[in-house]
Amino acid sequence: MDLVTLEEIVTLEEIRQLKYRYLRYVDQKLWDELADVFTADATVDYGTRVYGKPLKITGAGDIIAYFRAKLGPDVITVHAAGQPEITVDGETATGTWRFEDTVIATEHRVVVTGAAFYEDRYERGADGKWRIAHTGYVRTYEAMLSLDDLPSFRLTAGPSSAAGTGASVADATVR
Repeated sequence: MDLVTLEEIVTLEEIRQLKYRYLRYVDQKLWDELADVFTADATVDYGTRVYGKPLKITGAGDIIAYFRAKLGPDVITVHAAGQPEITVDGETATGTWRFEDTVIATEHRVVVTGAAFYEDRYERGADGKWRIAHTGYVRTYEAMLSLDDLPSFRLTAGPSSAAGTGASVADATVR
C-alpha cells in the first residue's frame, strides 16, 4: 500500500475548495470572483434540457457572460456537490462529483430541480492555483414544476427588495 503524502492531501483539498467556490459563486452571483476559478480557455457542457439541448460554452469570458445574462436577481439557485473522486496527475487532475440543484426562476414561474454527476478537468496555473479547465454533466434526472401549480408557494427568505421590508425580489414576482 502506497502512503499518501501531505502534498497530495493538500492538492486534493485545494481542488475540493475550488469546486465548492465555483458552486458558491454561482449561487451568490459573484461573477467577478467566478472568473478566477476557470482557465482562460475553459469549457462547460451542462446537460440540462431546459433550453432544449445541452448547453456548451467555450472561454471563461463567455461562461461568465452567460451566467450574468441568465442568472439575474429573479433566478435563485442552490447547488450542492459531494462524494468527489479526484485523480491528480502532476499539474492536471480530473474529478467526478455527485450534485443536486434547484433553480427557482420567478420571472418564468418555474422551479427546476435535478441531479447529475459533474465530470471535471483541472489545471494548476503558473501562479500555483488550481482552476477548472472543463466542467460538465449529463443529468441523472431533471424535473420542472410551474409555480402556477403551487398557489401556496411563498419565498420567506431571499434577496431583499427594500431595506427593512423582509420581502424578497423573487417573492414579489412569485405572487
